[in-house]
Amino acid sequence: MEFQKRTITCGELRPKDAGRTVILNGWVNARRDYGGVIFIDLRDRNGVTQCVVDSSATPLLAPSIKDVRNEWVVWVKGLVRMRENPNPNIPTGLIEIIAEDIGIINSADVTPFEIVDDLGTNEELRLEYRYLDLRRRVLQKNFEVRNTLYQITHQFFAEEGFTEVETPVLTKSTPEGARDYLVPSRVNKGRFYALPQSPQLFKQLLMVSGFDKYMQIVKCFRDEDLRADRQPEFTQIDVEMSFVDQEDIIALTERFIARVWHEVLDVKLTMPLRRISYEDAMNLYGSDKPDLRLSGEIVDVTASSATSGFSVFTNAVESGGVVKAFVASGSASFSRKQIDELTEHARTYGAKGMPWLKYSNGEITGSFAKAIDQSELQAIIKNVGAADGDLIVFAAGEWERSCIVLGALRQKIAIQNGEFERVADSYALCWVTEFPLLEYSDEEKRWVARHHPFTSPMSADVALLTTDPSRARAMAYDLVINGYEAAGGSIRIHKNEVQNEIFSLLGMSNDEAQTKFGFLLKALRYGAPPHGGIAFGFDRLVMVLVGTDNIRDVVAFPKTTSGLSLMDGCPTPVAQSQLDQLGIQVKASS
Repeated sequence: MEFQKRTITCGELRPKDAGRTVILNGWVNARRDYGGVIFIDLRDRNGVTQCVVDSSATPLLAPSIKDVRNEWVVWVKGLVRMRENPNPNIPTGLIEIIAEDIGIINSADVTPFEIVDDLGTNEELRLEYRYLDLRRRVLQKNFEVRNTLYQITHQFFAEEGFTEVETPVLTKSTPEGARDYLVPSRVNKGRFYALPQSPQLFKQLLMVSGFDKYMQIVKCFRDEDLRADRQPEFTQIDVEMSFVDQEDIIALTERFIARVWHEVLDVKLTMPLRRISYEDAMNLYGSDKPDLRLSGEIVDVTASSATSGFSVFTNAVESGGVVKAFVASGSASFSRKQIDELTEHARTYGAKGMPWLKYSNGEITGSFAKAIDQSELQAIIKNVGAADGDLIVFAAGEWERSCIVLGALRQKIAIQNGEFERVADSYALCWVTEFPLLEYSDEEKRWVARHHPFTSPMSADVALLTTDPSRARAMAYDLVINGYEAAGGSIRIHKNEVQNEIFSLLGMSNDEAQTKFGFLLKALRYGAPPHGGIAFGFDRLVMVLVGTDNIRDVVAFPKTTSGLSLMDGCPTPVAQSQLDQLGIQVKASS
């Protein structure tokens, strides 16, 4: 097929180009026929340029474009001139092309939705025709930011002396966290590879190998339930360093993030970032990834609630629990329907209900206002620091659950009050540190690693591993941006005997530890340096940079929340012959 190749893109022409003859290639973004004159807006990923076909001046061109419609692929050759009616909404709006020649490269069926930025089409249809969805400029800009982040990442870590190393995609299944995606082996029937949840063990082995500074932009896979900020396959910037402590990794991360925000957004971040312990983050914000842009903090009212006379509070305190409150400033105007919605929201996070009070025009009303006297109500208002016009919501019971419930309500109230729209263009970054090393699983009746089993305990808490594991803190740190965990890491265990102790504490026998992690334990016997690292969620970083709350907006071909690709239909059944080659039988689902 012959066509005239472009000499410039559709977004580059400016008034200085007037008088030039150029060739454009692209898609028809719009076609307007005014009889003797036809206007064609030609689009490529760089922009849109208006082309004018004047049948009186070039009569031979009119028949060749009479059937052209939106999304046809064409080439246009013509003279650049200044527009009589400029369009200030596009960069090329001061010029246009007077077509001298034109050709159709390819026709197109009528698209199932219009290729426009403010598209109201449902997401499922857009994902089915993702290749058309990606023609929209609003999405293409997201991927330009993503590409810029790639380039900055490679350049930054190269300047910092890191070596990029590719780790295996077919790995050993070590199910000590999220579920693995398994890959059957045809050559070794009955055996399976796992797709990596993270290159964690390989990057630690690289430290044993003497690679002081490793990094990789890597694809990872986790068979988890999905949500708006999670996909089954995701990209992370994986980093590991030897002979370092937590301060070194935090300092490196802050230099990287500061550079990204400066080069991508032209925003200068103030460093160093605020640090909040896990306990303080839960107590103040009800989340280990708090959105510090939102107003209000959680208040502990356990002491004053012990004698409040309200049985929900007194029973919680007597059973060793807590009573906490969140003051929603100016929200006393919430309707009963809105409060019922908040109550249901609290229940989804494990609350049995949501006690609440309104303080409005000097009067205190609410779900338990009649259960205690006015003096107690006034004391509660004083203790929580409420002002006239405020709504106060409460959680009572076990400490962590109460924190989580109020953290969820804090977010929900911010949505109802439109607070996210008001802070959309701002950035709040912080470190959350001193996470619990372990947590007890009632389901499994054993301790499990809060982060992963290779995280080192804080030096001051090593003795607690034998006396009170629940209080042991990890040398772990998360970078939180606008309520998203943007990066997480830890100092690793580099001594064989300590790693064995952690495995034992997690309920692993020596044989089980050797079966799952024998290769790591063996490597730690051969002079492993102290080391640690961090992994940045690449997709989440792009989400924050472009200002979307949907990770599918920054992944080229994403899955739905049920793990489906609507465009190509995967996952799909496979032929019995393929299963036979792998020695696999499929059990019919009930």
